[in-house]
Amino acid sequence: MLAELTTAVWHKSSRSSTTSDQSACVEVAFVEPAVAVRDSKQPEGGALVLPATAWRHFLHTVRP
Repeated sequence: MLAELTTAVWHKSSRSSTTSDQSACVEVAFVEPAVAVRDSKQPEGGALVLPATAWRHFLHTVRP
Protein backbone atom coordinates (compact mmCIF):
# COMPACT_ATOMS: atom_id res chain seq x y z
CA MET A 1 0.00 0.00 0.00
CA LEU A 2 2.89 2.43 0.58
CA ALA A 3 3.67 2.71 -3.12
CA GLU A 4 0.11 3.82 -3.80
CA LEU A 5 0.37 6.53 -1.14
CA THR A 6 3.50 8.05 -2.65
CA THR A 7 1.62 8.74 -5.87
CA ALA A 8 -1.78 9.38 -4.29
CA VAL A 9 -3.68 12.55 -5.13
CA TRP A 10 -4.63 14.15 -1.82
CA HIS A 11 -7.77 16.27 -1.42
CA LYS A 12 -8.09 18.73 1.46
CA SER A 13 -11.41 18.55 3.27
CA SER A 14 -13.80 21.42 2.61
CA ARG A 15 -14.47 21.34 6.36
CA SER A 16 -10.82 21.96 7.25
CA SER A 17 -10.14 25.09 9.21
CA THR A 18 -9.25 28.20 7.22
CA THR A 19 -7.97 30.11 10.24
CA SER A 20 -4.34 31.11 10.56
CA ASP A 21 -3.55 28.33 13.06
CA GLN A 22 -4.79 25.62 10.67
CA SER A 23 -5.67 23.42 13.63
CA ALA A 24 -8.05 21.13 11.75
CA CYS A 25 -6.60 20.10 8.41
CA VAL A 26 -7.57 16.75 6.96
CA GLU A 27 -6.66 15.34 3.55
CA VAL A 28 -8.14 12.28 1.89
CA ALA A 29 -6.81 10.13 -0.97
CA PHE A 30 -8.77 7.44 -2.75
CA VAL A 31 -6.43 4.50 -3.34
CA GLU A 32 -8.70 1.69 -4.45
CA PRO A 33 -9.85 -0.38 -2.70
CA ALA A 34 -9.10 1.86 0.25
CA VAL A 35 -9.24 5.45 1.46
CA ALA A 36 -6.30 7.14 3.16
CA VAL A 37 -6.65 10.03 5.63
CA ARG A 38 -3.83 12.23 6.91
CA ASP A 39 -3.09 15.49 8.68
CA SER A 40 -2.23 18.02 5.97
CA LYS A 41 0.07 19.90 8.35
CA GLN A 42 2.20 16.78 8.83
CA PRO A 43 1.89 14.69 5.67
CA GLU A 44 5.11 12.83 6.49
CA GLY A 45 3.49 11.70 9.75
CA GLY A 46 1.69 8.86 8.03
CA ALA A 47 -1.86 8.11 7.04
CA LEU A 48 -4.74 6.09 8.33
CA VAL A 49 -5.80 3.66 5.59
CA LEU A 50 -9.34 2.34 5.74
CA PRO A 51 -11.29 -0.07 3.57
CA ALA A 52 -13.66 1.90 1.32
CA THR A 53 -16.65 0.32 3.09
CA ALA A 54 -15.43 1.62 6.46
CA TRP A 55 -14.97 5.12 4.97
CA ARG A 56 -18.53 5.09 3.59
CA HIS A 57 -19.84 3.97 7.00
CA PHE A 58 -17.89 6.77 8.69
CA LEU A 59 -19.32 9.39 6.31
CA HIS A 60 -22.83 8.05 6.76
CA THR A 61 -22.40 8.29 10.54
CA VAL A 62 -20.99 11.84 10.68
CA ARG A 63 -23.10 13.51 8.00
CA PRO A 64 -26.25 15.23 9.25
